[in-house]
Amino acid sequence: MRKWEMLVDRWRDDKGDVPGWVLITLMTAGLVAGLWAIAGPKLNELFSTAIDSVTGG
Repeated sequence: MRKWEMLVDRWRDDKGDVPGWVLITLMTAGLVAGLWAIAGPKLNELFSTAIDSVTGG
């Protein structure tokens, strides 16, 4: 069997690790949501203060 045929067969047999990627995606989304819940109000206040200082309000 030629090398490229072996690579094609290997590629066709490779299903990947879909549950692992789904878990990583969900965990990342959970971390972002958690950090946003904790830091969101302070970031909003910081942004408002910065805008007020720039606009003179």
